[in-house]
Amino acid sequence: MKESPARLDAVKQAIQAAGGRLIFPYLLMGEHDLAALTEFPNDEAATKFVLTLGSQGSVRTHTMKAFTEQEYRDLIAGLP
Repeated sequence: MKESPARLDAVKQAIQAAGGRLIFPYLLMGEHDLAALTEFPNDEAATKFVLTLGSQGSVRTHTMKAFTEQEYRDLIAGLP
């Protein structure tokens, strides 16, 4: 656990190298240790990053696609 700040720094650099940005990391209490909100230029870049991170074996990931309020409104407006 004491090495986790250095690992977080490495993840930040990897996210930037993949064209993304780490908006916030949160240390959690409970079932999960960390939650992070990231932004990538597209779903492909995000998926490649998460697969690469998960393949290292020390991290399990759970991803969710999020939509901004405007994207949500546009999706709803386009419903039949």
